[in-house]
Amino acid sequence: MTQTGLVVASHGRHCVVEASDGSRRLCHPRGKKNAVVVGDRVTWQISGDEGSVEAVSPRRNLLYRQDEIRSKSFAANLDQVLILLAAEPEFSEMQLTRALIACEAAQITPLLALNKRDLGEAFARAWSRLAPYAAMGYPLLGLSLRVHPPELDGLLARLAKRTTLVLGPSGVGKSTLINALVPQAQAATQEISRVLNTGKHTTTDTRWYWLDDARESALIDSPGFQAFGLHHLAAVDLAGLMPDLRAHLGQCRFHNCTHRHEPGCGVKDALAGGQISASRHRLYETLFAELEAAQQRH
Repeated sequence: MTQTGLVVASHGRHCVVEASDGSRRLCHPRGKKNAVVVGDRVTWQISGDEGSVEAVSPRRNLLYRQDEIRSKSFAANLDQVLILLAAEPEFSEMQLTRALIACEAAQITPLLALNKRDLGEAFARAWSRLAPYAAMGYPLLGLSLRVHPPELDGLLARLAKRTTLVLGPSGVGKSTLINALVPQAQAATQEISRVLNTGKHTTTDTRWYWLDDARESALIDSPGFQAFGLHHLAAVDLAGLMPDLRAHLGQCRFHNCTHRHEPGCGVKDALAGGQISASRHRLYETLFAELEAAQQRH
């Protein structure tokens, strides 16, 4: 007999499905078309001690990255993505821009949080680097996770009744955040590892945690990343996925303007007028060239 469930972990051809009663079971997708990611809603059925995924419900969205070699999915059916940065180590604006573009492309709301407010000057420098992103309309929070855990209150309100994926490079405090918000996180991780049988399979990369007993608010922890490929996107769509450039589209002389060297370009005019920062436009040019080269190779 089939039933509906939620994918709370996945690794290779294995996944952990949570049933409506909260119990969890190792499942195997039936057929390639039923490959799953964390956050998927699925139809599944019990098969001995395990289960099989019979169908995957249509996704509202899917956040993923893609480079020359492979595509890596983070999670599906998200309400928002929390991009966690820190005053130290210094964050990469290129990596931040790539993550924001991926969110824009998937139509998922990003939330920026800067950790380590206790570092004073380093935090002030990092905060000023994020000011242009706040001006673009991205919500921005300051945190000091190790020193002032109660400051999570402002964050908790933004996580309530939402499914949130946490993204960020290593060393920014993701584990501290997860442990502060989900006291039972270690137990939940051990349960997932047990179900996946880590003696045979390495532990899952992405994990789903409930923040409340009502199971209305969820946090998805993802591994840190060094690269964030955007090869699933077309170079010509890039400007429309960057809010500061998007505001000046439709003002170009040529309909197929690439906003790099053409005369009569509304984006270049905005750059000259200081409405778009030179560093942001350089990021755009670098990404455009990368995506254009990737498309030509294929």
